[in-house]
Amino acid sequence: MYMYIYICAITKRHYTFEQIYKQSQTLGANLRRKFNIQDGDTVAVLLPNIPEYPTVVFGILNAGGIVTTLNPIYTAYEVQRQIQLSEAKLIVTLPELVTVVNKALELAKVNIPVIAVNTNQDLPDGTVSYKELVEDNHVDLNVLKQVKRNVNDVAFLPYSSGTTGLPKGVELTNKCLVANLQQQTTDMRMYSFTTETNQDSVLAVLPIFHVYGLSYVMLQSLTAGLKLVTLPKFQPDTFLHSLLEYKINNLYLAPPMVLFLGSHPQATSKHLESLRVMVSGAAPLSRVDLDKLMGKVKHEFHFTQGYGMTEASPLVTISPIGSKEYETSGFALPNIQLRVVDGDLKNLGPGEVGELLIKGPNLMRGYKNNPEANKEVFVDNDWYRSGDLVSINDRGLVTIADRLKELIKVKGYQVPPAELENVVKENSAVADAAVIGAPDPQTGERPKAFVVLKEGSKATEQDIINFVSERVAPYKKIKEVVFLDNIPKNPSGKILRRVLKEKYC
Repeated sequence: MYMYIYICAITKRHYTFEQIYKQSQTLGANLRRKFNIQDGDTVAVLLPNIPEYPTVVFGILNAGGIVTTLNPIYTAYEVQRQIQLSEAKLIVTLPELVTVVNKALELAKVNIPVIAVNTNQDLPDGTVSYKELVEDNHVDLNVLKQVKRNVNDVAFLPYSSGTTGLPKGVELTNKCLVANLQQQTTDMRMYSFTTETNQDSVLAVLPIFHVYGLSYVMLQSLTAGLKLVTLPKFQPDTFLHSLLEYKINNLYLAPPMVLFLGSHPQATSKHLESLRVMVSGAAPLSRVDLDKLMGKVKHEFHFTQGYGMTEASPLVTISPIGSKEYETSGFALPNIQLRVVDGDLKNLGPGEVGELLIKGPNLMRGYKNNPEANKEVFVDNDWYRSGDLVSINDRGLVTIADRLKELIKVKGYQVPPAELENVVKENSAVADAAVIGAPDPQTGERPKAFVVLKEGSKATEQDIINFVSERVAPYKKIKEVVFLDNIPKNPSGKILRRVLKEKYC
């Protein structure tokens, strides 16, 4: 009997390990032969969670390429920016997203091939059929022998804001990704439970374009031989139905999803009866939200909380199976060193709060084409500055205290203030702007803008909100605008966000 490795919860499309292996080889050969993808070329992937995702990713890697993933709800402006920054030579997307892609390519003034993952849909004009590429039985696989990549070459190029500023390309090498996969699977008790098929099931509701979903869900599930059930997006009814239909054993979630399971009246103990392990990450989870979930689960299961970042591939710490110390983010993974330092980078003692510095084989090579940013984050012989304030007790347990970095977190998604500020300032009525994250009980934070209007301008709050909404993904939308006479800044011109937060939040 063949075991499905990937299956779509909506359409029931499914693939075995053998199918993914063969199709990714065929795709890789065609990428080199038909599109001249060479070692180190970047290929953009604009897809939701679909069972073809791993074939696309491994096809690009087989061709010697670098994968840069994009959020499928990005606007054309956001797609344009990442295509330009990543220097993508080709893009893979869905037929229904081709309109956005075409507009992005027009804005970027580039002409690159577009492959449409056409499972049952008609093929849009000007695109290449993914189905034909992976089902091509005549392609010569020997072309893949030309690929000369090694462990230190970049495999993935996700975009992250780091500690400050605009999104930057994070160069994740083969070595750092494999290292983190090995670090993640050190406690194999997570997968040691016997099921009816001897194959635990995972629901891929976390977006695979994000490194948490890409590494910790997609790649790790494949490494452990789990069945991955994909959901293109989070919808309450389909999410709950999938938990029952596929008897989901392992769930990897962000805090808003944990809150949903604990608080939503339709989410019952029945939906969670197959659950054995739940991991929460991407943002801190409150004890109140966790207690609500625990009240619905009527059997023993393991809840763990992790801490990580795109630059670390992503996992840095995780609480061990069986731990009940829910307020912490657990211990450092194997071969990861941690330091807590003060503002002068001097080491602090157990229990003292300071910035977390990280060193390990899972850390990125650096930010693409950005030596200045690399100088800022790598200090003291390659220690990475996380931009997070933490404490580590005498047992090594890490507790997240606060963020030094400017990043706004909405439902676990990164929202760089500088990116939104640039969008706001594109409005002809705006003289200056600042954006901060305001507390929000449902999403964690929400973007809040402070705007200085040009003399004589009569733009309203709704005018600014509408202007931004047309140019960014839904989770980045400005929810509130405050008009000021000037934006508080230090002598060097840096926005004093903490002053704005203290006064207006």
